Amino acid sequence: MNVFQAYKNLVEEAVSNLATAGVVPQGLDTSRISVEPPRESAHGDMATNAAMVLAKPAGVKPRELAEQLTTEIRRMDSIKDVAVAGPGFINWRVKPSVWHDCLLEILRQGPAYGDSTIGTGQRVNVEYVSANPTGPLHVGHARGAVVGDVLATLLQKAGFDVLREYYVNDAGAQVDTLARSAFLRYREARGESIGDIPDGLYPGAYLKPVGERLSAEFGDSLLEEAEEVWLPIVRTIAVNAMMDLIRDDLAALGIHHDVFTSERSLVEAGKVDDVLVNLEKQSLLYTGVLEPPKGKTPEDWEPRPQLLFRSTEFGDDVDRPIKKSDGSWTYFASDISYHLDKYERGFPTLIDVLGADHGGYVKRMKAATKAISQSNAELDVKICQMVKLLESGEQVKMSKRSGTFVTLRELIDSVGKDVVRFFLLTRKNDAPMDFDLTAVQEQSRDNPVFYVQYAHARSHSVMRMAREAIPDIALDRDKLVDADLRLLTTQAELALIKRMAGWPRTVEGAAESHEPHRIAFYMYDLASEFHALWTKGKEEPDLRFIVADNRSLTEARLALVLGVQAIVASGLRVFGVEPVEEMR
Repeated sequence: MNVFQAYKNLVEEAVSNLATAGVVPQGLDTSRISVEPPRESAHGDMATNAAMVLAKPAGVKPRELAEQLTTEIRRMDSIKDVAVAGPGFINWRVKPSVWHDCLLEILRQGPAYGDSTIGTGQRVNVEYVSANPTGPLHVGHARGAVVGDVLATLLQKAGFDVLREYYVNDAGAQVDTLARSAFLRYREARGESIGDIPDGLYPGAYLKPVGERLSAEFGDSLLEEAEEVWLPIVRTIAVNAMMDLIRDDLAALGIHHDVFTSERSLVEAGKVDDVLVNLEKQSLLYTGVLEPPKGKTPEDWEPRPQLLFRSTEFGDDVDRPIKKSDGSWTYFASDISYHLDKYERGFPTLIDVLGADHGGYVKRMKAATKAISQSNAELDVKICQMVKLLESGEQVKMSKRSGTFVTLRELIDSVGKDVVRFFLLTRKNDAPMDFDLTAVQEQSRDNPVFYVQYAHARSHSVMRMAREAIPDIALDRDKLVDADLRLLTTQAELALIKRMAGWPRTVEGAAESHEPHRIAFYMYDLASEFHALWTKGKEEPDLRFIVADNRSLTEARLALVLGVQAIVASGLRVFGVEPVEEMR
């Protein structure tokens, strides 16, 4: 139950009543009305912008409309007080019974509380990681992997039908370089001294097993073949080996994709040609010469005639090359074909989670998606900024080219899967972040991973202490739903329930905005309020969760603790993190 949505419905009903009374016109668009917590809790429990967004179409001054709506809102049984603020915002407080009912609902639903149907089963394709299959994943890939995976889970919790996808970039020059690098390791496995790895090839030792496999399968036979013969053979084996490595790395992080789509397979199936047909039918292609760009020259610019896509018609800064002057496809053409393929598979909503080096990709790909779908598909590109890896405040260097990069698996082995998954969501995806291997393992409130997990563990500790204090007390949710929740009357208790009641709204807002970091922020705030209430009990015995000589009050407060436990568990599971019952 989203209590804020419930009151939005009541505000819309109040608008309807005013329309029936002739105060405002019939049929006003109420879609922009919001009901949310006010910025300052002193202003009330909830606030609405209804008068502000309806005043102009209603032909009434905002303040006057707010006063009319306030009269209607005041008639609601659950309203304690209501007032108009500023130019026409409306704030109100509800009776404690509203929050008690919310807690009861949390107890009934447990970790399922916050599940939503706002997605109405709409199909969403979330493509993430999609690292070039040229080696194991490194720390730089971790952020996009976590953001994409948690976003997919969040959307599912909100009622969307989600497909997790990985795009295998196996058709570019980088996989030919991979094949040549693997062939060098094959020669090494056959007993040759290869010396230093030449510049331009991948030097990592992770290719040695590929060379050994080639040696075991082909013996010396490939040594006698020309490159045009052995290159496609080695390329296929090397790419498959790298994808197996990548899948294993992702599995260690708790990530499993539903679909792996090969770029090479799309090219060989003529899907890039389909893009040409699609855009030609719409007269969106022409031959022209682009102006030289200012600053750094992009790879796809040539000072000669090229086949160009009219991407400026869809909001891009310049038109984009589809074919090079030599007739070969640009990378952009392959990317368009991939998005067309996703759209044709029945996904009107596409989400790409990409690295920081793809910032220039966003406008062109959004333009292309509009064009190929006749504006029926929506593409959201989430750019994940760089992660700086630190240890005790000192930067840990990484370099994929030199073969000394820190792998994702090494990061997981160092701090654990759950720490990696949670911590990488503690900043918005487009903000740079520091990942300090030492700090993320500290047991303090400055470490959000620990602080939230500790809230879950502390809730279990309270239950164990309650059993010791009152051996026959009921601790299960199905028993504590019968507790007298009206006994929860202190400001701190009600504030905690209000925070808990905001969980469904947080889930829906984060899902609709494609911002999973909101969950981390909410979880930290909830944990903070829970820990603060526990601390108050240490200072004031009357506020303790367990009052041995007052069984009814203890049961009510244990119900409150179980509610926190359920929501923390729900949030951690969205993150793919296992809630713990004890901190070790």
